[in-house]
Amino acid sequence: MKRTAWVGLALLLTAPAWAAQTVRYVALVDGGKQAGHQIVEHGDDGVTRVDFIFKDNGRGPELKEEYRLGPDGTFVRYAVKGTSTFGAPVDESFVREGAVARWKSTSDQGEMRLDGTALYSPLGGTPQASSVAIAALARRADGKLPLVPSGTLTMRKVDEAEVVSATGKRKVQLLAVTGVGFTPTFAWATTDAEPRLFAFIFPGFLQLIEEGWQANAAALEARQKEAEGKALRELQARLAHPLKGTTLIRNARVFDSERARLGEARDVLLRDGTIVSVAGAGEEHARADRVIDAGGRVLLPGLFDMHGHVGRWDGGLNIAAGVTTVRDLGNDNATLQQIIAAEKAGTLLSPRIVAAGFLEGESPMSARNGFVVKTLDEAKKAVDWYAANGYVQVKIYNSFPKEILRDTVAYAHAKGLRVSGHIPVWLRAQDAVEAGYDEIQHINQVLLNFLVKPDTDTRTLERFYLPAKGVADLDFDSKEVQDFIALLKARNVAIDPTLATFDFLRQRAGELSQAYAAVAPHLPPDVQRSLRVAEFDIPDDATAARYNRSYEKMVEFVGRMYRAGITIVPGTDAVAGFTLQRELELYVQAGMTPAQALQSATWTASRVARAGDRGVIAPGKRADLILIDGDPTANIADIRKVALVIKGDAAYYPADVHEALGIKPFAMPVRVGSH
Repeated sequence: MKRTAWVGLALLLTAPAWAAQTVRYVALVDGGKQAGHQIVEHGDDGVTRVDFIFKDNGRGPELKEEYRLGPDGTFVRYAVKGTSTFGAPVDESFVREGAVARWKSTSDQGEMRLDGTALYSPLGGTPQASSVAIAALARRADGKLPLVPSGTLTMRKVDEAEVVSATGKRKVQLLAVTGVGFTPTFAWATTDAEPRLFAFIFPGFLQLIEEGWQANAAALEARQKEAEGKALRELQARLAHPLKGTTLIRNARVFDSERARLGEARDVLLRDGTIVSVAGAGEEHARADRVIDAGGRVLLPGLFDMHGHVGRWDGGLNIAAGVTTVRDLGNDNATLQQIIAAEKAGTLLSPRIVAAGFLEGESPMSARNGFVVKTLDEAKKAVDWYAANGYVQVKIYNSFPKEILRDTVAYAHAKGLRVSGHIPVWLRAQDAVEAGYDEIQHINQVLLNFLVKPDTDTRTLERFYLPAKGVADLDFDSKEVQDFIALLKARNVAIDPTLATFDFLRQRAGELSQAYAAVAPHLPPDVQRSLRVAEFDIPDDATAARYNRSYEKMVEFVGRMYRAGITIVPGTDAVAGFTLQRELELYVQAGMTPAQALQSATWTASRVARAGDRGVIAPGKRADLILIDGDPTANIADIRKVALVIKGDAAYYPADVHEALGIKPFAMPVRVGSH
């Protein structure tokens, strides 16, 4: 789900020409399959008109944009209309008259006085808005471009390449733009005096490139990966503090994740990334190379995020939140293998990764990750590849052919792999469970069991709108629902509900997302502003009330499943780190104790992920640990106060990581001292 955020991250990265001109871009996924376009018409009247559409996985934005630039290359007038990835209306405008700037969107409006050059930052625009930023930045002698309503962009060149097409050759440059979001945004631009966007590449997912030059996309992606890799290695070297030899953590209250209870103060001895001993406070007398004084703080096993789609820039958000393991539930296979290799080599700021292979069926609405198959033989070959490459399970997706589901599940089981996923189109969750599923992803996929009809196409946005409309009316005490809960229990099916992610079902334009309300004041201003943008179409108060009631009942249903003995594991499928913390809060709202919620993200998750070498603080286990400046077993919100993270043989100070990402820290760091 989170991959659609590339549109927002690229908003401020494409340049106008004052003569009539049309520039066409194609959006490519899955190694060359076209999934959309961007057509940019620069009129001789000075107005630029943009038609943008991108569809992947049965969803995506459709936008019409129009703007006029001033002499300094920034917006004088700007407007965009259309629909967002999940169908919310987009209607945004900006105008500058002299020193006065005014803007209005579906989620905010404002007015401010400007002194000199400043570029409006659209909330719902197309990638073309990024080209305006590139050209405007190229004009700035100081290399800085103020933004409206807040922030400042900077840009630096990190690489250059020659590209070839049937019409000739040209040079393009790779630019790193900072000042929007948490991390740099990379974009390929022309090398003209007034550069413009040539290609925007999200490695492993999307290649938006000027039409006619598509043959260069793979080579540009490889060059971009290399440049990003250098920046990421530097980030890891700066933020990771090696813990070679022995480390003694003194006076820490140790969370017993197996029994879901907080114990007395203990001393924990580590050696080269492994827990050696756990003794009473003051009882460990072994000489250590370094000492960490926990000061009575709570020591937890590192947290698991059981539903990620990891990117190389996610690591800081995860580590700073205490997430030391992520189960990846669908990715470009080659990209994920590269990330796993870099993490193991210690060159990437990243949690450990448990890999789940992605299995999708061929259709116009397919998600283009992993393997997309048509036949049982193709599915078996995909399972063979995943089994041979260290994956612990496969995840089946929306368009997977229902006719081969049971045999594919059986084959994966025979290869020793777990099977989870969405519910393939034209089936109910009950059918997938009876076909052998070990786990179901997302609360909507679970509750669609009671809402779909034989002709419901769950590859479309209906898989979101139908639960938003219908869950409010479900009777959870009915025989149908109770029988389904009993079936889940009898078949030992785990549920990965991603409740925090589905908060978007009830968020109205202009309202702060409840999923991130607790952390919003710590985030950069542009990120805070984006958290008020609605993703869902909620046209009136009555609809809002119904969708909110449906969401509340989704939370309630997770509690009912947990009390029935069904395994619940926490995942995000959204902004890394922060979403997991909110997920655990929602589990407490659903009826778990804070300690039980923490258990789900540690001991329980480690068993489901087949990562039994972590998830509990005991001798012989990996030293994946987090120190909390508070007591999350009493107040789950304290899980945000991470003061120290240890991942094997390296320590990280979340305050330092957050500051590197432009985030105000949540707790003072506990630093490693010498003996």
